[in-house]
This record gives sequence, C-alpha cells and structure tokens, in this order.
Amino acid sequence: MHLSRMGHRRVTLVAWMFAFAIATERSVEAIEPSPSQPTPVANFLANYCLDCHNAESEEGDREFDSFELPLTSEQLVIAADEMIDQVTLNVMPPEDSEQPSDEERLAFVGELRDQIQQARDLFASTGGRTVMRRLSNREYEVTLATLFGRRVDTLGLTADFPKETTIHHVDTIGESLVTSGFLLDQYFQAASRLVEARLGSPATKPQSWHFTDNFRQYEELSGPHRKAFKYGFLCLYEQPNTDTRQGGYGHIEDFLRGVPVSGLYDIEVLAQAMHRDTHYDPEIFRIDFTEPFQLAVVPGDVTKGHIHYPQAIEPVLGSTIVPDEKQEWLRFRVWLEAGQTPRFIFPNGPYESRASVLKVNERYEDELSQGNKGVDRTQILLEGALPHIKIDEIKINGPIEERGGSNEEKAVFGDDGFQPDLALEQLQEFARKAFRRPLDQTDQDRIEAIYTRRIAENAKPRQAALDTVKMILCSPSFLYLSEITPEDESELRPFDLASRLSYTLWAAPPDDVLFNSAETGRLTDTDELKLQIERLLDDTRSREFVVGFLDSWLNLRDIGNLPPPRDSVNEYYAENLPEAMKEETRLFFRNLLDENGSVTDFLDADYTYVDKKLAKLYGLPEQDTLRLADGFQRVSLAGNHQRGGVLGMASVLTVSANGVDTSPVTRGVWVLENVLGVTPPPPPDEVPSIDANVSGATTIREKLAIHSEDKACYVCHRNMDPLGFALETFDPIGRWRTEYARPKWEKNKPAALVDPSGKLPSGETFEDFDSFKFVLLEHRRDLFTRHLIEKLLTYSSGRLMERADQYEIDDILARVKADDYGLQTLVVEVMTSQIFRSR
Repeated sequence: MHLSRMGHRRVTLVAWMFAFAIATERSVEAIEPSPSQPTPVANFLANYCLDCHNAESEEGDREFDSFELPLTSEQLVIAADEMIDQVTLNVMPPEDSEQPSDEERLAFVGELRDQIQQARDLFASTGGRTVMRRLSNREYEVTLATLFGRRVDTLGLTADFPKETTIHHVDTIGESLVTSGFLLDQYFQAASRLVEARLGSPATKPQSWHFTDNFRQYEELSGPHRKAFKYGFLCLYEQPNTDTRQGGYGHIEDFLRGVPVSGLYDIEVLAQAMHRDTHYDPEIFRIDFTEPFQLAVVPGDVTKGHIHYPQAIEPVLGSTIVPDEKQEWLRFRVWLEAGQTPRFIFPNGPYESRASVLKVNERYEDELSQGNKGVDRTQILLEGALPHIKIDEIKINGPIEERGGSNEEKAVFGDDGFQPDLALEQLQEFARKAFRRPLDQTDQDRIEAIYTRRIAENAKPRQAALDTVKMILCSPSFLYLSEITPEDESELRPFDLASRLSYTLWAAPPDDVLFNSAETGRLTDTDELKLQIERLLDDTRSREFVVGFLDSWLNLRDIGNLPPPRDSVNEYYAENLPEAMKEETRLFFRNLLDENGSVTDFLDADYTYVDKKLAKLYGLPEQDTLRLADGFQRVSLAGNHQRGGVLGMASVLTVSANGVDTSPVTRGVWVLENVLGVTPPPPPDEVPSIDANVSGATTIREKLAIHSEDKACYVCHRNMDPLGFALETFDPIGRWRTEYARPKWEKNKPAALVDPSGKLPSGETFEDFDSFKFVLLEHRRDLFTRHLIEKLLTYSSGRLMERADQYEIDDILARVKADDYGLQTLVVEVMTSQIFRSR
C-alpha cells in the first residue's frame, strides 16, 4: 500500500522515511504480541500491502513488516493517519491490484481511528510554540499608519528592506521573519524619515504656485510639443508604465524641486478630454471609448529616478473624471512628502502612444497636410484626432493647515499637541500604544533616560521628544510581537492575546476597546473573545485580514511576478487586470465571511463579483451593461459552466500559470497544495525532465503520458496531473478556451483541442471543469475544509501545525461542519481555539 500524499495530514517524503525508519529500529519490542486472532489492520496489511512494502522490497521506501498496534510513537500515529486517508480515498491499494471489500476497508479504518484516539492523550504537544516574531513588512507599514493616523506609503519606508521570506506562502510565520544587522539599520532610517517628515518640519505658511506654460515633455514628445504647442499644454497620451513610456507621466518642469515640507496640498488642474469621439479605429488605442477619461495624481521625486518614467514610490493620491465638452477646473487634495512633485497620469488611457501614432499616420495619412512624408506626431497633434488629456493650467496651494493640529501630532502627543511639561507622560502613552501593552518600570526608565540625555545634549524639548519616538519605533517591543506571558505558562495572557487577535484581523495594534478588554482580564473569557472577534471582523480594517490571508492561502501576492507577453495579452496591462483579479477573490471571501456562507462555495458557486473589465475577460453578459463607475457587482453564474468557485477565478488561474503557457503539472500541484493541503515531494534526482523522450507526442497530455511511463514519475503524476487537466480550459490569464493557441511556426496546422477530462487515483472521473468541481465538492469537501482550518491556524498563530495539533483541528472541523461549513464560524472557532490562544 503506497502512501502517496493524497492524505490531508501534511508529511513530506523525508518525514515518511524517517517515520518508518524509527518504527523499524524500535521494532515495537515493548509490545507484547497478541495471542488472539489477527486484527483487521494486520489482516489488511498482510493481504494488500506487504507484497510491495515488505522488508525486502520496500517499494517507495516504505516497509510495513514492523508496523504493529498499539501506536507507541508519534511517527506511528502519522503513519496510521496517512493509511486512513489513502484507504478512505480509494487511492490504495492501486487500481491494478487486488481490492479489499468495503467491509475490510471499514474494519481497517475503524481500528486505526480507534487506535489514534487512544493515542491522543499519550502524545501531548512537543512544545510547539510560535517563535517570537517580528512584524512583517506589511504589518510594519500598517502599524505605523495606525499609530500616526495617516497613510505612510508615500514614504516607501520598506522599499529598501530585504525581500520578505515566506513558508508555504505565509508571511506571518515566526521562523521565517528573521532580523539582520542590515534590517535593523533600515528600521532606524525608516523611523527617522517618518518622524522628521511628519513631525519635525518647521511650521510653514501656505504658499501658492501657478503654472501656465513651459510644460516640457521629454524624449520623442519634446520636439512635437515645442512645435505644435510651444510647451503651452501638458498632455497625457497613454496609461502609465507601458513599454515605451511616452506620455504616461505628466510633470511640471518648473516644479521639479517639489513641495517644501510634507503636508496636505490642494491641486487644481484646468483640463479637458480631447477626441474621445475620435473617428480613428478604436482598435488602434485598445481602450473603451464609452468610458470617460480619468485623470489621477501620483507623487514623483526627481532624485529617485527619471521624472518621466515609473518610480518605486507612486501610490495614487487622487483621481477624477475629465470632461469632454470644455475645459474645467479639477480639484484634488493630496498628501505630498517634502521634495515630492505631483505627476499626472491617464489610468484608462491608450495602451501605447508610439504605436498609436504609427498606425494613425499609416492609415490616415491622407487626412494630414503633409501626408506620405513619414511619421510626424506634430501634424497629428495639429490636424488629427489623437485621443489624449490636455492640461492648460495647474495651481498648487499648501501645506494646508489642519484644524486642531495634524493627525500625526494628535496621534503621538494627544489632542493638545506636544507639551514640554508633560513630555514624559506623552511619550510613555505613545510607547504603550506602540508596545501594545502597559509599560513596566524598565520601559519607563529607558524612555526617560533617552529623553533626558538628549536634553543634556542641548536638544530642544520637542526634538528630544522626537528622537525618543524614533527609539521607541526601533525597540524590540515595537518591532516584535513580544510575549509578556511567562515562559512556564502555555496560554497567552490577555495583552498577548489581544495583539495576536488584532494582528490577525487588522494587521495593526489593538484599539482602545480591545486594549480595555485585555486590561480588565475579560478577553480570556471565551464569550468575550468571540464578541471581540466579531467586532473586529465587522470593522472595515478587517480588509487587512482578507488581503493578507488570501495572499497567504492562495498566494495572490505573486500575481504579476510572471507576467504574460505584452504583445499577446495586452489587456492584462491595458486594463490593469491583476488588481481586478485579486479584488474579485477578496470580495467573494468577504461576502462569505459577512454572511457566514459555506466554505464549499470556494469549490463551486453560482455567483461571483466582477467589474466591467473582468466581465469582459469572462465573457459575461454584464460586460455590456456594467460601467467602470459601477465598480464590482455581484453577478449570477447560474447555468454558467465556465466559472464558479476560486478555481474559476482569473486570480487563481493566473498565479498557477507561468504567464506564457499553462502546465497541468504546475496547476495540479497548485490545487494539491492550496485546495487539498498536500505538498507533493520533489521528483527524485534520477527522474528525467518532462521533455525527455517524448518524441512523437503532440499534446501536453501525450507528453505527460509518455513521461509518466517511468514508474518513478507515475507515482506522483497520477495524483497531480488530473487536477491540472481539469483547468486546461483556461489560458495563462484565466480566459476560457477550447483549443490551444498555435505557435507562429505552426499556423497552418490545426489547433490542438483541450481535453479537460481525468480520473483521480481514488477512482472518481470527470469530463470537464464543471464535473471536476462536482467531484471536489462531493468527495473532498472535508479535506478542503480541514486544510482551510489548518492554513488559518498557521496564519494566525505564526507557526506550522504539528501532529499534536491535529486532534484539535479535528474538533474544529466537526464544529464547522455542524454549522453548515460557515466561514465566519470557521474563523471564530480557529481564533477561540487552544492553538490560537497558546504561545
């Protein structure tokens, strides 16, 4: 009986070899042989397993001669657990072997389950605890935004931090969140930048700037703009971040130095949308002319890179619609950091300006007075109908004074602002929020020592306070989710529990209500804990949980890491599909969370959430009725066999492909790991690559069939490939297809048809994507639900689950099933579990 990896207890191949090696070494010498009739387990192993997995053959590096009951080691429990999975799923014995009767299977599984239950108390936890972990980069920025009362992404504080390491895509696991000397230096620089930019700037009276000319544009735009407009207009011709990058970013040449201090600034722009009604073929521009043009503002910094090109720090600060009929003053109030200058972008603009000009010149040259003289952007600007946004004047005023003081001032020093006489009290209160717990005497002494030392060094009181704030933000008590629960206690004390809860659901420190619940000790009461969980979930800040958990579970953060070629999938870029893809999945998850909908909807559902762009990608009828302004809407998928559940979402289908083509192996592994919770072992070194010895094969299915004739390949591919075949009806960005795209060199050959049918090792068959989802729903729902529970426990506790955790996971699963598989029930059960509440 080969225990392949279809089971829901995650055990690597190496762990398996270790488990059975231990079992062999011990030979269960301490177990007295039963003088009675052989047990169902012994009979089953003898009749169906030992021919292949005996001490001599050890097929698949597994030997069952020494496996006996009772279960006297954790390794034997793991082995028994996997046996149950394999037999329950009809994966083992293999279909070409003699098969046991249903009665034999039931007796075998029943006895093993009884033995595992008896072993539950015997094998207590090995002490699995969350390694004291630092804040992830994501949590770090959200925490600072919370503490300072304003977004901090305009500063790019983590832009130079080392790339975050994840384990199984999860970014909250303590052992992966290591700290280096370089990172500590980055923390200090980030804290200094933030504090000085937001609190250290001198009081500055508002200034006004008015720009009416010298709107220079660079490179190939410069000459035509000088000739046609004498630099009198700032024009946007394409969306940002294209290949050629011409006309995607409009800057103010006379304001390259940027604003003098960080603050709020009012920006007024006299603008008009030009030629949205152009008679040119809309295919030239690859945009939807039924939608009004959009204008947005992003920051730019001439010291950080070319002002005409994309930069590392450019969050959208504001956006609006541009009128067609006449010029209008458009207004934005935005936050700019000192030295940043506003740049204007055209988010839904033409895909590529250079290509547009070439095609217009080629197809409409007869309309131009200098026709047939080659490409001339100047003539097109003067005489043609090139769609663009034209800006005539720009006004900037600021920094705008905030009533009652800035958000940062009030967040750090209170509503009355910094007061020298109360400096230590104010700093200690800020430290309490930053450390997420009451301060002890050591904390208070350290804060006082830093502040008084800076005063002794002739720093002014306010500067001494700011320097103290910087040190608070570099303290381990801030950077780490430190536990004040004593080492000899396994259950988290209230303040540690409050932090774990708030960082799971908000990626931020506890608010006053949660802090008060911890301070009074009520939070450790299960009923109170449930109330707080539900309150935090109801808050809009729980979007951080939706985003963070989906990035960890479905690996959505990696969308875009392997983008498709621009020339073949331009809509992926032109319509910013990656963001739309992720938002669909987030809204779907959010709905299930709010409504306590069944997690089985993740496997199949008759509804989803789309905007106009996704409706077009999916070929839904709503593409003809939705407008961009409508945003995302819930739509029915009743009768639609091409979508439904996360496996029909473009986000999952894109992240499980490589951008260029699809592979049943890659997508099959993705489904195994992320839907069923099984991590297949890597192929042995001696296994040939998938392209070896596949001459004569014409389709990926044929190639895999030849490849899997190698017995070493077949063992794993029979588990992975069918799961991937079911998704072959989707291309690399999730568009439906019935045939494969022909390579250019084979354009005269007939296209290969997609075959999405398959057969699982457990015997279930499916003909297409729709019937595949039915198989998962009918035969794998508990496996999937269990994996979702385990993934959420890992994400929220900051550690991987161990064997001893599986008993409580079983209990959680039973309660979730009893409540119709509700997602909110699952979340609450996880976060009131002993695993979540323990160190």
